[in-house]
Amino acid sequence: MTVVADLALEVRSKNAGPFWVTMEVFARDADAYAVVADPTFLDASVIARLYGVTAQDVQFYRIPSLNVVKISFPRPVVQGSLRDHDIHAGQHHVPLAMLAVPPAA
Repeated sequence: MTVVADLALEVRSKNAGPFWVTMEVFARDADAYAVVADPTFLDASVIARLYGVTAQDVQFYRIPSLNVVKISFPRPVVQGSLRDHDIHAGQHHVPLAMLAVPPAA
């Protein structure tokens, strides 16, 4: 089974302020980018399901010249709050990285 991480040089996440998380998939080449940037594979509804956020709040930035897909959404809890288990959002990328890629892709 191929996962998003197999198609990427790096998948990472970080804070975009205390209220937002940003994740980036740096695809290893144009073919890999075509898969991870394909909205029929990866879209707001997929991110909403993986992270328990509202699909309407998910923002996508597809940058083909860099083979990068950037995804931002509101943090589930405010950075540094009592329920925050990842203050830097450095581990939020793992569900995305482990997302299975359809065999036809």
